[in-house]
Amino acid sequence: MLILLPPSESKTGRQRGGPVRHERLSFPELTETRQAVADALAKVSAHPDAAQTLGVSPNLTADIARNLVLHTAPALPASRVYSGVLYDALAQHTLDAAARRRANRWLVVVSALYGAVRPTDSIAPYRLSMAVSLPGLGPLASVWKPDLAPVLADAAGRGLVVDCRSSTYAAAWSPQGDLADRWVQVRVPGATHMAKHTRGLVARRLCELGADPRRVTALRGLLGDDFAVALTEPTRPGRPWVLDATAR
Repeated sequence: MLILLPPSESKTGRQRGGPVRHERLSFPELTETRQAVADALAKVSAHPDAAQTLGVSPNLTADIARNLVLHTAPALPASRVYSGVLYDALAQHTLDAAARRRANRWLVVVSALYGAVRPTDSIAPYRLSMAVSLPGLGPLASVWKPDLAPVLADAAGRGLVVDCRSSTYAAAWSPQGDLADRWVQVRVPGATHMAKHTRGLVARRLCELGADPRRVTALRGLLGDDFAVALTEPTRPGRPWVLDATAR
């Protein structure tokens, strides 16, 4: 199973520790693009109009300043860097040992800076959205798309792709071919403010249950005790199933 998560806008850092080692992150095939994006981001963040280019409030000077020290800032596991509503609901640190091992294998965060990382990958905090177009590189979803396609398809293997990403991050990769038949987007009907929380709960519950089905329809039985669920078949070939989930 591959459970895709979006990053959080809020990120946690620390004062001491070694820097990011790109070559040691999961999916080393992404190293060259990671470095190119980091260099372009640092360059943009040094400009007076950085906030406008990055699409953030000018008041977020501390967040933008983090982009200037990406190669030297202390790194820590992605499971600790990413915070906020979805990650609070996931609460990976409170999982039992078996569920935590599954989370480390199954969870992948799609990142505008790092492309894709697993919870155990040590990364630096940063401020960058997949919706940004960086000078010299262009729109980041387009930058990452050709690189993410092979590595995420390989990570999915023969299992399901459970997609908890927002549309901004979903633009960077869509499963193709036979894999699209095993792709399901998690949607939270009528509760926009609860969507992130519920997606975090869904990801957590799947890691706790440990089942690794090959058919999307199995999710109805797996999650039915904890969520009111409804499955909608793809509207056309190459489109995902939709899992509407509401926590009971």
